[in-house]
Amino acid sequence: MNEESARRPKGLGKRAWLTTKLVRRVLRALAWSNFVRVTVIGREAVPKTGPVIVAGNHISMLDAVFLWGALRRRAVAIAMAELWSWPVVGWLVRRLGQIPVLRRDSESGRSALTQAEQILRHNGVLLIYPEGRLVAPGEHEPYKPGVAKLAMTTGVPIIPVGTTGTDRVLPMRRTRGTGPAFDRHQQVTIHFGAPIDPVDFDDPEKLLDHLRRQIENLRVVD
Repeated sequence: MNEESARRPKGLGKRAWLTTKLVRRVLRALAWSNFVRVTVIGREAVPKTGPVIVAGNHISMLDAVFLWGALRRRAVAIAMAELWSWPVVGWLVRRLGQIPVLRRDSESGRSALTQAEQILRHNGVLLIYPEGRLVAPGEHEPYKPGVAKLAMTTGVPIIPVGTTGTDRVLPMRRTRGTGPAFDRHQQVTIHFGAPIDPVDFDDPEKLLDHLRRQIENLRVVD
């Protein structure tokens, strides 16, 4: 093992661990106070140890916040690079060792997957949104192949997650019309599904199709 692969990723270091504990305490306090109503289903599907990929649908900028807060393990997410320039948020994603990716930039995508693989090689939890962008109601975005290739290369299982309600708490600007920019009274549901073993698939596209079906099945219909 060379020095680069042996080095522990920043997102799995002590500083990230301490920051994770602090931020999660704040998020749980907000949940317990019903500041936003959150229901978490099937969290026990995420193993307590070992590498795992957690993949979900992407409907709001708050998705990763709720998903990350619902986990009981620290996790590293692949996120849009624009977040690194935002006040406060930029500091937080750096502190947590999250992985930036530039949309429609193949070199950035390859770099993100290389970093993601190191998270898994060090028995970490990786959060990823296979659609690669926010998807509004009624829209359809093909899943990017990276999550399937990563799982098949490493042999790491994928936990599918269906998220609902975050798009009503913090809707996209182009879809909210005259509605509120933030509505804390909406119900959010985070639904974890059974692990998907990549060894059961001989083709990344078949794995992607199965993952999409599982995520859609986990989305709660109001």
